[in-house]
Amino acid sequence: MARTVLVTGGGTGIGRAIARQFAALGDDVVVTGRREGPIRALAEETGARALVCDHTDPAAVEHLVSLLPGAGTLDVLVNNAGGNTDFDADGAGGLAAYARDFRANLDANLVSAALTTKALDDRLAGGGSVIQIGSIAAGQGAGSYGAAKAGLIAWNLDLAKGLGRRGVTANVVAPGYVATTEFFRDRLTGERQDALVAATSTGRAGTPDDIAGAVLFLASPAARHVTGQVLRVNGGAYTPL
Repeated sequence: MARTVLVTGGGTGIGRAIARQFAALGDDVVVTGRREGPIRALAEETGARALVCDHTDPAAVEHLVSLLPGAGTLDVLVNNAGGNTDFDADGAGGLAAYARDFRANLDANLVSAALTTKALDDRLAGGGSVIQIGSIAAGQGAGSYGAAKAGLIAWNLDLAKGLGRRGVTANVVAPGYVATTEFFRDRLTGERQDALVAATSTGRAGTPDDIAGAVLFLASPAARHVTGQVLRVNGGAYTPL
């Protein structure tokens, strides 16, 4: 039976790969993003439904929920929207600018997931899954971005406890360096790319499909007793005990 799947930030990179893999299984996929062009292109390719949404905005999230089928349930929620907003900061100095930029990463990567999950709480079907896209930065540090992703892991623990009574799992997939995405805004030097690959045990960068495969596993019947966990997909670059 086809599942209903919502992938936030699904227009490019990891989100796009996740949406494509669910669609290939025959699932009914909804993708969101702030830019209409990429999600419309994905919808035309896969048959997914595209809805524009800024997941940091409570009103926008409420509007999104109103556009979903009225009586329908949601089997899989993938909170992928986010990214390191420091790449888009204007470089202004001073404490006020620092606070603004710090909060931007929290909003984009932690608050967005919390708002979306809260808004869809009563839609989550028993036996379903909520999957957060985290980052290796949660354990290795990357300023406010790393702090936001670390907070995502902590928040997910409570979420897993609350949803578990209803048979819904909640987990985090934490990628390492993934090539061929817009994450670094084409600012990553060749030397830095080489260093990130050298830090792995596999000798290569990750791909969006690597991350999508982990997400599909956590949403599968094989993972019904896996919840409150962090599945690190980083090629061995970060291996905490």
